Amino acid sequence: SVFWVLFLSTTLRTFPHPPLGQISYDAFGQKIRVRSTGLASSETFYVDQLMLFRQKVYYEIDWLKSSCKKKPLDTAFIPMQVPFDAHATMQMFLGSSASWGMGVLVNSWSGVLPNNGYYTGVFTEIGCIPMTFFSYITFNWVLGNTNPMDFAPPSFCAKSKLEIKETVFLELSRSSVLKFC
Repeated sequence: SVFWVLFLSTTLRTFPHPPLGQISYDAFGQKIRVRSTGLASSETFYVDQLMLFRQKVYYEIDWLKSSCKKKPLDTAFIPMQVPFDAHATMQMFLGSSASWGMGVLVNSWSGVLPNNGYYTGVFTEIGCIPMTFFSYITFNWVLGNTNPMDFAPPSFCAKSKLEIKETVFLELSRSSVLKFC
């Protein structure tokens, strides 16, 4: 899938109240928008990040203050797919296979990360849509670009200057070469 919007929740045990969020993803335009909210140390947080890989710009958007931090983005866009070095571990149905449309056939993949880490991911058999990745569970999928403005910074970001002193690097898995399902 090229465009999608998903909602996510983390299963990390470090959060007594797991964060929830939304990811908007555009593979053709090489754009990702991540919005999440949660509770940490008795305080609510809200994060809105816009990554425009072709323009090499990262926005950290603060809606409460109507402000933006605009930083250089020094990372190549890597599509969300099954990593090239992943190993298929199993195939299963999420939901029910008793009746058509009541479940989804998925494949589970696993692999090794640097520093003795491991990952698992579950992707749909048809469309290769990530159902889980790392510690995130995804749900409420919407295929297609439902709101093109998700990939545009808000108007108050126009006056933001590029902060050269800090560059955003996204740490990726050991393999930057990916394969299709």
